[in-house]
Amino acid sequence: DVQLQASGGGLVQTGGYLRLSCAASGLTFDDYAIGWLRQVPGKEREVVSCISRSDNTKYYADSVKGRFTIARDNAKNTVQLQMRSLKPDDTAVYYCVAGVFLRTDPGAYTYWGQGTKVTVSS
Repeated sequence: DVQLQASGGGLVQTGGYLRLSCAASGLTFDDYAIGWLRQVPGKEREVVSCISRSDNTKYYADSVKGRFTIARDNAKNTVQLQMRSLKPDDTAVYYCVAGVFLRTDPGAYTYWGQGTKVTVSS
C-alpha cells in the first residue's frame, strides 16, 4: 500500500517557523511529483507547493511565495516543506500528496497522506 506520512505540524505564533516532512513508501518515489496542499473548513483546497519528480521544477502559490521552501530527497523518499514567517491565514490541515505530474489542481494527485495540522496564533 502507498503511504504518505506527514509530520511536523503544530502550534506556532505569527512570524514563526515550522518544517513539515513527508515520508513515502509503497511507490517508486522518483516516479511521482509531490505536493503539499492545505484544507481549511469552508474553503477550497489549495496546492501551496509542489515539486517535480527530478527536483528541477517547483511551484509555490502566491500566498506562500518567498516564505515556503519545498525540497525532496529521492534517496530517502522524503519531501520537506519549510514554512517561515507564518501567518494566521496559514492555519490549515496540510496534506502530502503524490501524482504523476506536477499540477496545481488538488484533484490531479493520486495519493494523499493523512494530514498534519498547522495552527498559527495571532
